[in-house]
Formats: sequence, C-alpha cells, structure tokens
Amino acid sequence: MQNNRISACAIIVTYNPAPEGLLALVQQISRQCDFLVIDNASANSATFIAQVRASARCVGVQQLDSNIGLASALNAGLQQVRQAGYGFAVLFDQDSQVPVSFFANLQTAYVEAVGLCGQRIAAIGPRIRHPANGREMPFKLFTRLFRRTDIKLPGSDRLYRADFLISSGCLLALEHFDEIGPMKDSYFIDNVDLEWCFRARDKGFLVLGTDHTHLLHSIGEDADNALVRAGVMVSHSPLRSYYSTRNRVHLWRQSYAPLGWKLRDIPRFALKALWLLFSPQRAQYWENIRDGIADARGLE
Repeated sequence: MQNNRISACAIIVTYNPAPEGLLALVQQISRQCDFLVIDNASANSATFIAQVRASARCVGVQQLDSNIGLASALNAGLQQVRQAGYGFAVLFDQDSQVPVSFFANLQTAYVEAVGLCGQRIAAIGPRIRHPANGREMPFKLFTRLFRRTDIKLPGSDRLYRADFLISSGCLLALEHFDEIGPMKDSYFIDNVDLEWCFRARDKGFLVLGTDHTHLLHSIGEDADNALVRAGVMVSHSPLRSYYSTRNRVHLWRQSYAPLGWKLRDIPRFALKALWLLFSPQRAQYWENIRDGIADARGLE
C-alpha cells in the first residue's frame, strides 16, 4: 500500500448505526487502511462522529442533510476517493467486522487475479461469513445451469468466478470506474451491488470472489423463522420490501441482467411473496410489494 496504484481507501456508509458496532469496525479498519465515512443524516450521529473523526486514518467524514440512500452515499464516497488518487476503494456497511490483514489479503487476491486474467477485473470480494453461526455465503454464477457456485478460477485455489458480490467488503478497481459507471442512484438501497456487478460483467469485466480473506457480515435482519435461520430466505422490514421489489422488477427488464438470474429470481420472488402471507405484518408487506411493482416502470 505504498503507491497510488495499489493504495486503498475504505468507504463506510452509515445510517443510525449501533455506535459500539460502528466504532469497532472503524478501529479494525484504521489499523490497516485509510477510510472515510458518509453519514446518511443519522439521528444519533452525535454518539459516534467525534470518535470517528479522531481516528488517525480517517481522511474525511461527510454528514449529509438527508438520507440519500446507500447507492448515492457510495457514489459520494467514491468520488472523494478517486479525487484523492487512491487506486482502490473498499466498500463497507456499518455492521461488518474486518479480520486482521483484510486489506492486504484482498490486494494479494487482486494481484494474483491480474496475473491470471489480465487487467479487466472490476472487483474482488471476500468470503462472507455470518457472525452468529459461521455459515459461509457461496460465490454465485447465474450463467450456468448446473454447478452455479464456488467455481474456481483456473490456476488458483483461492479465487472464484462470480456474477455478483455484495457491496460490503468489496474491493473496486477505480481505473475501470468511468467505463462501468457509478452505482445506480435511483435504486436507493436494495440490489445496488447486484445491478452494478451485472453491468460490469456485461461490459466484459470480471467479478471475482476470494478465500484469501473473509468478512463477518449478516445479510438481512434476524428472525425466528426456520427458513431465515437456514439461509433460504432473507428477512427485511416491510419498507425494505418496497425497494427490493421495485428494484428487482426493474432489473428483470434490463438486457444486461443475466437470463439465468431472471429465471431463478422470478420464482424465488413469488415464493417469498407467498411466504409473507404468514407474517403478522402481511398487510404492510403486500402494500409495499404492490407499490414496488407499480413504481418499477418509472424507475430510471
């Protein structure tokens, strides 16, 4: 991390975080890497902003006047990181946990991947582990009918082909950012990473996963439902179901979204919608799902 081409800056997007968890993440990152924080008008910002600013590796804190969403906040951070001359950005949600040597191992993975594949690598993501149960998230491919997960890159035991990566912990090669484009502002929060990765893949870039390092990160919200605990379904609030529905319906209509993903996601969405019939909040869920489907037509 001694020259601009391989130097990295972490971007943490916050919105009403649990201060203890966020400050633990900041401490973990600051031992390894420069970072900046984009805060989406958190009501509790007074409980953490001063301590964040006090970190020696903090290169900036931007407190927004309103919640502009995850996508726009990431774009604001990416603009600052690029202007500062960093070669990479590493994206973070506020509730992740970073192991020792995380950034060095991500960059080791990138160097290995470039040696095997050349320069058109858009992003590399760590293996995601659930902090409570240790369950690992596979690296998924949507362009294959069989063996769609954890397909190793030829020549490597710790690099995997992927069609998408979750945003938290993901290392982006900024030299390709102009060609791929920013995160989709209008998506606000859900499927932002999915859409960006699909767009990068459609433009001929590689998206790779790695076991060189891992990230502790919980996807969705905790719930007592057995399907959620088993990782079959992801639990979100009724409001999040609006964004999830609207954005995925919009993405189904995009030519750059893989057909294999569409064929799997449409029945999965139908199954989850039926599953929500048994929720005590089913009226709210169904209202937001209905509105999301209707509003997808007008999304840019």
